[in-house]
Amino acid sequence: MNTDNIKEEIKKNINRNVKIKVYGMRGKTSEFLGRIHAIYPNLFTILTPNGEKSFTYRDIYTGDIKIKYM
Repeated sequence: MNTDNIKEEIKKNINRNVKIKVYGMRGKTSEFLGRIHAIYPNLFTILTPNGEKSFTYRDIYTGDIKIKYM
């Protein structure tokens, strides 16, 4: 799967609820629950109860984040 395929998948699921798991340094992880809000050429945003978070399509490609559709 390349970044263009990932972008198309995100685009198909706009306004859908998601759970995003972010793999950080030293084995730390963070999770965000929200709704896919906007799509841009290099990134997408989700609305969470605490505000807006942005992620790049490359984050998914490299495995830095995992996205699960709810």
